[in-house]
Amino acid sequence: MSPTAIALLGILLMFILMMLRMPVGFAMLFAGFLGFSFFVSPGAAYSMLSTDLWGSLASYGLSVIPMFVFMGQLAFRSGVTENLYSMAYKWVGNLKGGIALTTIAASTAFAAICGSNSATAATMGTIALPQMKKYGYDPALSTGSVAAGGTLGVVIPPSVVTIVIALQTGQPIALLFIANIIPGLLLAALFLLTVAFVCMKNPEIGPAGPKTTFREKIASLPGVLETLILFLLVIGGLYAGWFTPTEAGAAGSFGALIIALLQRKLDLKSFIQAVTDTLRTSAMVIMLIAGAVVFGRFLTVTRFPFMLAEWAAALPVTPFLILLVVIMIYTLGGALMDALGFLTLSIPIFFPLIVALGYDPVWYTVLITIITTMGAITPPVGVNVFIVKGLSPENSIATVFRGAIWFMVAYLICIALMLLFPQIVLFLPNLLR
Repeated sequence: MSPTAIALLGILLMFILMMLRMPVGFAMLFAGFLGFSFFVSPGAAYSMLSTDLWGSLASYGLSVIPMFVFMGQLAFRSGVTENLYSMAYKWVGNLKGGIALTTIAASTAFAAICGSNSATAATMGTIALPQMKKYGYDPALSTGSVAAGGTLGVVIPPSVVTIVIALQTGQPIALLFIANIIPGLLLAALFLLTVAFVCMKNPEIGPAGPKTTFREKIASLPGVLETLILFLLVIGGLYAGWFTPTEAGAAGSFGALIIALLQRKLDLKSFIQAVTDTLRTSAMVIMLIAGAVVFGRFLTVTRFPFMLAEWAAALPVTPFLILLVVIMIYTLGGALMDALGFLTLSIPIFFPLIVALGYDPVWYTVLITIITTMGAITPPVGVNVFIVKGLSPENSIATVFRGAIWFMVAYLICIALMLLFPQIVLFLPNLLR
């Protein structure tokens, strides 16, 4: 049997296991181990588990993941989110669709200290959904804005997904964080424009809230101070070269803990819950990385990614057409499974191909992150949609999807702009290179 056929059978086995509801990380690990055993030898497969896998998981760089997750957990449980929401509401709450605009703005700010789309959606939904129901907002708009706003947690740094891709591809985490800033803010701005446009066309779906005085607006500004401090500490420290990514995560966690203690909103029970949730999330992410390492080793020994890259590079079509095909695959993959899971299993296949075609790896990384993240609000999986449905059981899943689909237009515009103007992504990284 040819190496290519063995690689394709391994990929098929992995997808069958996932369809049988085996977690993505375990499916990649199992398929990769069996494939490696068949292609090389069982002894070599066990040796790979004991050396390569341990070498990858013992990496100091992996400690950055629990640090950033813990920072987001502490910020959520110390009331930072409520302060953000209150500040944003006082500034734009009196506009048509103002509470939905507030939700997007607060999600953008919280994403800068969270790093997870599901956590951002759950946090914002807990605060925003009751308010929008109180003021008579259309259920599709209210749930859709929460689901879409939550996706910013993966795009705006610090992002756990970005960290995982950086570790897989050997790119500097700090460089990818910086590269995500402008696209993330662009996507947030497009979300705001989406809400404004929808409410302009149908004013009754997003009634304006009560007006606030200029004095009240100014008085609310300290509500964003904690988030600004943490963002500047982490991203500013990385940009200035004060911290490595792991040190930045530790500094951010320490800063979030100090803020929580100063505000006296973090009791022992909440602290233990923050630690527990951090461990649970970190274990899930690291298991994905472990599976990706084993599956990636299997594909490497079959030389499938390199043969795919050589085949694509020799095709009598332009590299841009090949890129469009890859984009379609990521769009479909992001709609069918979790973004992090799909990215970890697809990076070993497509990353060498795109680099061989001459595209900038930083630009490509940010592009596929945004494309795959769109799947969090896309049928049929749409993890953020199901989270929001759980927070608002009175609304059907179809209603939440109907509201979230409005924001897919913003995603498509953002992706098109990144394709047309790569400097949207590369401007800030080029200043560091």
